Amino acid sequence: MTSTSAPLLTVKNLVKHYGGQPTLLDTLTKRKPVQIQALNSVSFDIRKGETLGLIGESGCGKSTLGRTILRLHEPTSGEINFQGTDITALDTTQMKAMRQHLQIVFQDPYASLNPRRTIAEIVGLSLQIHGLVKTKSEMRDKVVEIIESVGLKAAHLDRYAHQFSGGQRQRIGIARALILNPQFVVCDEPVSALDVSIQAQIIQLLNEMKKQRDLTYLFISHDISVIGYLSDRVAVMYLGEIVEMGDTESVLSNPRHPYTKSLLSAVPDIDNPERKQRIRLSGDLPSPLNPPSGCKFHTRCPFAMPVCSKIAPQSVNVAPNHQTACHLEDKNLVSAA
Repeated sequence: MTSTSAPLLTVKNLVKHYGGQPTLLDTLTKRKPVQIQALNSVSFDIRKGETLGLIGESGCGKSTLGRTILRLHEPTSGEINFQGTDITALDTTQMKAMRQHLQIVFQDPYASLNPRRTIAEIVGLSLQIHGLVKTKSEMRDKVVEIIESVGLKAAHLDRYAHQFSGGQRQRIGIARALILNPQFVVCDEPVSALDVSIQAQIIQLLNEMKKQRDLTYLFISHDISVIGYLSDRVAVMYLGEIVEMGDTESVLSNPRHPYTKSLLSAVPDIDNPERKQRIRLSGDLPSPLNPPSGCKFHTRCPFAMPVCSKIAPQSVNVAPNHQTACHLEDKNLVSAA
């Protein structure tokens, strides 16, 4: 069920481009600087206590969006308002204080853990950085508490990351993210690197932690079944833009954008395997170095019209709490064509 509370996080016209500045080689060869358009005018909000699921193909900008929201990557332009504060305007000291409320669980549970530090040091370091503990024993007590809450034991604290399984490492990553009692957590494909048998355990843990700690999630995944289970609302991203967004049930049961339909058609229907019609897309995901004009999806869309290559569609309401950006939803345009 969609939360009716006020937005905890509001993103307005967020843009993230990489490169664009001339290098020495560009100057010598008089070559135009290369610019990767990772995010293009992304806007949405997340209400307190809800989970917004973000889906899309690999390379569409999902992880970039999550990290840019937390300013792990600096935005090129746009606003990121957390509880009414535009965090893009904060200096280093102010942003450090804000990070107590904004945390992330990374995709790779091994690469994100320092192999030279014990688990007690990894999980407790943020308490020291933010001055939330005065003594080592106090820090140890808090680390034990959070470690046990994610299903590990106090005896594990003096071990190193390589001594744990993938699922255990991800529990450590979750403990590190939650020890500061944040309000908002980006879950960046937290189960994609795990065995299928372990994925359900981590998903259940994240769900329990959300309820116990009144957390708000941006849950990034390419697994539609996971998104459907965890999310209150779903946003579909294609080449740095959100093309459809709405309540989970509405989007997954009645998708309106051709790209969303193609993603859902790829999910096997065990009950009716022969009745499900697969929508196959032509070509590969275009390069963000030179994205298509107009609607970025028109080069692969089976329903593309001439206008799609010229004009970018605007997001329109297609149902209560359900929006999509597609010219096919413009009834006047379709009838004229």
